[in-house]
Amino acid sequence: MSLAALPEPAVVLAETDWGALEHAYGTAEDTPAQLVALLDDDQRTRSQALDHLHHVVHHQNTLYVATVPATLYVAGILLDPRTTLPVDKRPHGFPGPMRAELLGWLNSVADAAGDQAEATMRRFGFPPEDFPPFVRTREIRPLLFSAVSACFDDHDLHVHEAALTACIPLLDDPHLHGHRKAVAPLLRETLAVSALWQYQERAVEALSAWGEDTTGLEVQRDAFDVCNRPSAASSPADWNVTPPGDAADLPF
Repeated sequence: MSLAALPEPAVVLAETDWGALEHAYGTAEDTPAQLVALLDDDQRTRSQALDHLHHVVHHQNTLYVATVPATLYVAGILLDPRTTLPVDKRPHGFPGPMRAELLGWLNSVADAAGDQAEATMRRFGFPPEDFPPFVRTREIRPLLFSAVSACFDDHDLHVHEAALTACIPLLDDPHLHGHRKAVAPLLRETLAVSALWQYQERAVEALSAWGEDTTGLEVQRDAFDVCNRPSAASSPADWNVTPPGDAADLPF
Protein backbone atom coordinates (compact mmCIF):
# COMPACT_ATOMS: atom_id res chain seq x y z
CA MET A 1 0.00 0.00 0.00
CA SER A 2 3.02 2.28 -0.34
CA LEU A 3 1.89 5.67 -1.61
CA ALA A 4 4.64 8.20 -1.13
CA ALA A 5 8.17 8.52 0.14
CA LEU A 6 8.69 10.07 3.54
CA PRO A 7 11.61 12.44 4.06
CA GLU A 8 14.56 10.81 5.77
CA PRO A 9 14.42 11.26 9.55
CA ALA A 10 17.88 12.83 9.57
CA VAL A 11 16.73 15.34 6.96
CA VAL A 12 13.68 16.26 9.05
CA LEU A 13 15.94 16.91 12.03
CA ALA A 14 18.48 18.93 10.09
CA GLU A 15 16.19 20.98 7.89
CA THR A 16 13.60 21.96 10.49
CA ASP A 17 14.11 25.23 12.35
CA TRP A 18 12.97 23.79 15.67
CA GLY A 19 13.79 26.96 17.58
CA ALA A 20 11.24 28.83 15.48
CA LEU A 21 8.48 26.30 16.23
CA GLU A 22 6.43 25.87 19.38
CA HIS A 23 4.99 22.98 21.35
CA ALA A 24 2.93 22.98 24.55
CA TYR A 25 5.65 24.62 26.63
CA GLY A 26 7.21 27.12 24.26
CA THR A 27 10.01 26.76 21.75
CA ALA A 28 10.60 23.28 20.35
CA GLU A 29 14.38 23.55 20.42
CA ASP A 30 14.45 20.65 22.91
CA THR A 31 12.48 18.31 20.64
CA PRO A 32 15.21 17.11 18.22
CA ALA A 33 17.22 15.55 21.07
CA GLN A 34 14.09 13.82 22.34
CA LEU A 35 13.27 12.47 18.89
CA VAL A 36 16.75 10.99 18.61
CA ALA A 37 16.34 9.53 22.11
CA LEU A 38 13.38 7.45 20.92
CA LEU A 39 15.97 5.04 19.52
CA ASP A 40 18.35 5.14 22.47
CA ASP A 41 19.79 1.93 23.89
CA ASP A 42 18.56 2.79 27.37
CA GLN A 43 14.92 1.91 28.08
CA ARG A 44 14.39 4.76 30.54
CA THR A 45 15.74 7.27 28.02
CA ARG A 46 13.44 5.89 25.31
CA SER A 47 10.47 6.05 27.65
CA GLN A 48 11.19 9.65 28.62
CA ALA A 49 11.42 10.58 24.94
CA LEU A 50 8.04 8.96 24.35
CA ASP A 51 6.63 11.03 27.22
CA HIS A 52 7.95 14.12 25.46
CA LEU A 53 5.87 13.24 22.40
CA HIS A 54 2.70 12.68 24.39
CA HIS A 55 2.93 15.45 26.95
CA VAL A 56 4.85 18.19 25.15
CA VAL A 57 4.69 17.83 21.37
CA HIS A 58 1.08 16.60 21.35
CA HIS A 59 -0.08 17.61 24.82
CA GLN A 60 -3.70 16.62 25.57
CA ASN A 61 -4.31 15.68 21.92
CA THR A 62 -3.43 19.22 20.80
CA LEU A 63 -1.71 19.95 17.49
CA TYR A 64 1.15 22.46 17.55
CA VAL A 65 3.37 23.70 14.74
CA ALA A 66 6.12 21.44 16.09
CA THR A 67 3.82 18.43 15.95
CA VAL A 68 4.01 18.17 12.16
CA PRO A 69 7.78 17.71 11.67
CA ALA A 70 7.88 15.49 14.75
CA THR A 71 5.16 13.36 13.17
CA LEU A 72 7.16 13.04 9.96
CA TYR A 73 10.19 11.97 11.96
CA VAL A 74 8.25 9.36 13.95
CA ALA A 75 6.71 7.96 10.78
CA GLY A 76 10.15 7.79 9.22
CA ILE A 77 11.66 5.67 12.00
CA LEU A 78 8.81 3.16 12.36
CA LEU A 79 10.69 0.38 10.56
CA ASP A 80 13.98 1.01 12.34
CA PRO A 81 14.88 -2.26 14.14
CA ARG A 82 15.41 -0.31 17.37
CA THR A 83 11.68 0.42 17.57
CA THR A 84 11.18 -3.23 18.48
CA LEU A 85 12.79 -2.50 21.87
CA PRO A 86 10.54 -2.23 24.94
CA VAL A 87 9.48 0.92 26.81
CA ASP A 88 8.18 1.52 30.30
CA LYS A 89 4.44 0.93 30.69
CA ARG A 90 1.93 2.85 32.76
CA PRO A 91 -0.96 1.29 34.68
CA HIS A 92 -3.58 0.08 32.19
CA GLY A 93 -1.13 0.80 29.36
CA PHE A 94 -1.41 -1.03 26.07
CA PRO A 95 1.06 -3.82 25.27
CA GLY A 96 3.80 -3.76 22.70
CA PRO A 97 7.28 -2.36 21.99
CA MET A 98 8.24 1.19 21.05
CA ARG A 99 6.91 0.63 17.52
CA ALA A 100 3.41 -0.01 18.85
CA GLU A 101 3.67 3.06 21.07
CA LEU A 102 4.74 5.25 18.16
CA LEU A 103 1.85 3.96 16.07
CA GLY A 104 -0.47 4.81 18.94
CA TRP A 105 0.92 8.33 19.01
CA LEU A 106 0.47 8.71 15.24
CA ASN A 107 -3.11 7.53 15.70
CA SER A 108 -3.70 10.32 18.20
CA VAL A 109 -2.19 12.94 15.90
CA ALA A 110 -4.28 11.73 12.96
CA ASP A 111 -7.40 11.73 15.14
CA ALA A 112 -6.78 15.38 16.00
CA ALA A 113 -6.97 16.20 12.29
CA GLY A 114 -9.76 13.80 11.39
CA ASP A 115 -13.32 14.37 10.29
CA GLN A 116 -14.73 14.25 13.82
CA ALA A 117 -12.20 16.84 15.00
CA GLU A 118 -13.11 19.07 12.07
CA ALA A 119 -16.82 18.80 12.88
CA THR A 120 -16.12 19.63 16.53
CA MET A 121 -14.07 22.69 15.62
CA ARG A 122 -16.77 24.00 13.33
CA ARG A 123 -19.45 23.37 15.93
CA PHE A 124 -17.55 25.53 18.39
CA GLY A 125 -16.94 28.26 15.82
CA PHE A 126 -13.28 27.57 15.00
CA PRO A 127 -12.73 27.22 11.23
CA PRO A 128 -10.09 24.46 10.92
CA GLU A 129 -8.72 26.02 7.74
CA ASP A 130 -7.53 28.92 9.91
CA PHE A 131 -5.49 26.60 12.14
CA PRO A 132 -2.15 25.86 10.36
CA PRO A 133 -1.16 22.76 12.41
CA PHE A 134 -4.50 21.17 11.55
CA VAL A 135 -4.17 22.00 7.85
CA ARG A 136 -0.58 20.80 7.65
CA THR A 137 -1.31 17.56 9.49
CA ARG A 138 -4.06 16.82 6.98
CA GLU A 139 -1.68 17.46 4.11
CA ILE A 140 0.77 14.78 5.24
CA ARG A 141 -1.81 12.02 5.81
CA PRO A 142 -0.88 10.13 2.61
CA LEU A 143 2.74 10.09 3.79
CA LEU A 144 1.71 8.84 7.19
CA PHE A 145 -0.51 6.14 5.74
CA SER A 146 2.38 4.90 3.65
CA ALA A 147 4.46 4.47 6.80
CA VAL A 148 1.68 3.03 8.95
CA SER A 149 0.51 0.53 6.35
CA ALA A 150 4.06 -0.80 6.08
CA CYS A 151 3.50 -2.18 9.60
CA PHE A 152 0.36 -4.13 8.71
CA ASP A 153 2.39 -7.30 8.24
CA ASP A 154 4.46 -6.92 11.40
CA HIS A 155 4.91 -10.28 13.13
CA ASP A 156 4.17 -8.67 16.52
CA LEU A 157 0.40 -8.74 17.02
CA HIS A 158 0.52 -5.64 19.20
CA VAL A 159 2.23 -3.68 16.44
CA HIS A 160 -0.14 -5.11 13.83
CA GLU A 161 -3.18 -4.01 15.81
CA ALA A 162 -1.72 -0.58 16.57
CA ALA A 163 -0.99 -0.06 12.86
CA LEU A 164 -4.53 -0.97 11.84
CA THR A 165 -5.92 1.39 14.46
CA ALA A 166 -3.66 4.23 13.35
CA CYS A 167 -4.75 3.88 9.74
CA ILE A 168 -8.43 4.50 10.57
CA PRO A 169 -8.28 8.29 11.06
CA LEU A 170 -5.77 8.61 8.20
CA LEU A 171 -8.36 7.12 5.85
CA ASP A 172 -10.57 10.15 6.49
CA ASP A 173 -8.43 11.75 3.79
CA PRO A 174 -10.52 11.79 0.57
CA HIS A 175 -7.40 10.84 -1.41
CA LEU A 176 -7.15 7.65 0.66
CA HIS A 177 -10.78 6.56 0.63
CA GLY A 178 -9.98 4.03 -2.08
CA HIS A 179 -7.87 2.08 0.43
CA ARG A 180 -10.79 1.48 2.77
CA LYS A 181 -11.91 -1.59 0.81
CA ALA A 182 -8.50 -3.19 1.23
CA VAL A 183 -8.25 -2.29 4.92
CA ALA A 184 -11.81 -3.26 5.88
CA PRO A 185 -11.15 -7.05 5.90
CA LEU A 186 -8.11 -6.50 8.12
CA LEU A 187 -10.20 -4.57 10.61
CA ARG A 188 -12.87 -7.25 10.55
CA GLU A 189 -10.51 -10.22 10.84
CA THR A 190 -8.02 -8.81 13.33
CA LEU A 191 -9.00 -5.62 15.09
CA ALA A 192 -12.69 -6.43 15.58
CA VAL A 193 -11.74 -9.66 17.39
CA SER A 194 -8.82 -8.20 19.36
CA ALA A 195 -8.36 -9.12 23.01
CA LEU A 196 -8.71 -5.39 23.73
CA TRP A 197 -12.25 -4.06 23.59
CA GLN A 198 -10.98 -0.58 22.68
CA TYR A 199 -9.62 -1.99 19.41
CA GLN A 200 -12.83 -3.93 18.83
CA GLU A 201 -14.89 -0.78 19.31
CA ARG A 202 -12.69 1.27 17.01
CA ALA A 203 -12.92 -1.34 14.25
CA VAL A 204 -16.70 -1.69 14.45
CA GLU A 205 -17.18 2.09 14.43
CA ALA A 206 -14.90 2.49 11.42
CA LEU A 207 -16.48 -0.32 9.43
CA SER A 208 -19.93 1.10 10.11
CA ALA A 209 -18.85 4.60 9.08
CA TRP A 210 -17.39 3.18 5.86
CA GLY A 211 -20.65 1.46 4.99
CA GLU A 212 -19.27 -2.03 5.60
CA ASP A 213 -21.32 -4.91 6.95
CA THR A 214 -20.76 -5.31 10.70
CA THR A 215 -23.18 -8.21 11.19
CA GLY A 216 -21.96 -10.51 13.93
CA LEU A 217 -19.37 -8.08 15.25
CA GLU A 218 -19.83 -7.25 18.92
CA VAL A 219 -17.63 -5.37 21.34
CA GLN A 220 -16.84 -7.72 24.21
CA ARG A 221 -16.56 -5.10 26.91
CA ASP A 222 -15.95 -6.12 30.52
CA ALA A 223 -18.24 -4.03 32.73
CA PHE A 224 -15.53 -3.68 35.37
CA ASP A 225 -12.86 -3.00 32.77
CA VAL A 226 -14.86 0.02 31.58
CA CYS A 227 -14.35 1.56 35.00
CA ASN A 228 -10.61 1.03 34.92
CA ARG A 229 -9.63 1.50 31.31
CA PRO A 230 -9.96 4.68 29.26
CA SER A 231 -12.03 4.91 26.10
CA ALA A 232 -10.95 4.57 22.48
CA ALA A 233 -11.15 8.30 21.86
CA SER A 234 -7.39 8.78 21.56
CA SER A 235 -4.21 6.83 21.11
CA PRO A 236 -3.63 3.38 22.64
CA ALA A 237 -0.64 4.84 24.45
CA ASP A 238 -2.65 7.33 26.48
CA TRP A 239 -6.41 6.82 26.05
CA ASN A 240 -8.63 9.46 27.65
CA VAL A 241 -12.17 9.33 28.93
CA THR A 242 -13.54 12.53 27.39
CA PRO A 243 -16.88 11.87 25.67
CA PRO A 244 -16.82 12.47 21.89
CA GLY A 245 -18.10 15.89 20.97
CA ASP A 246 -16.90 17.59 24.14
CA ALA A 247 -14.88 20.79 23.91
CA ALA A 248 -11.83 18.79 25.00
CA ASP A 249 -11.91 17.05 21.61
CA LEU A 250 -10.75 20.28 20.00
CA PRO A 251 -7.23 19.70 18.60
CA PHE A 252 -5.79 22.95 20.01
